[in-house]
Amino acid sequence: MATINLKIGSPAPDFNLTGVDGKKYSLSFFVDKKALIVIFSCNHCPYVQAYEDRIKQIQEVYGNKGVTVVAINSNEDVNYPDDSFENMKKRAAEQKFNFLYLRDEDQSVARAYDATHTPEIFLFDKERKLTFHGKIDDNWQEPDRVQNHYLKNALDELLAEKEISVPETFTIGCTIKWKK
Repeated sequence: MATINLKIGSPAPDFNLTGVDGKKYSLSFFVDKKALIVIFSCNHCPYVQAYEDRIKQIQEVYGNKGVTVVAINSNEDVNYPDDSFENMKKRAAEQKFNFLYLRDEDQSVARAYDATHTPEIFLFDKERKLTFHGKIDDNWQEPDRVQNHYLKNALDELLAEKEISVPETFTIGCTIKWKK
């Protein structure tokens, strides 16, 4: 359930990754944001695909409140060609992603975050301290039957400057596909 090194209160590990828009992004790019959501993601995982609309909705609802969603694909793409950078660009365009989608080619960012699954959520506050880690909600298959909106609740509490009532959940999804 808990990560190995990145615990609640830990600072966000920096990154310097290329997005599907061709631009480079690091933590300093988001310095003016009240919160940063880092989601380890990919193209091929059915869990990620099931959550894409909810991720877009989170960016849409919370974007004007100073929150940014950044999805990072760390999967190796030799055995998982759907997760190649070119296919990331295609999926982002086809699905009309309204959030950043970055490529972690050498998998160093996934290792720095101790990420294990897709989708795996890391929510950081204005100081880029980890305030929530886990899953988006409690029903990946049926959005209309969700009982616990873990990420939305954490965002609402963070923006209201309240303590996060559920700072950690177990992660679900596909495992990150590591290079050999």
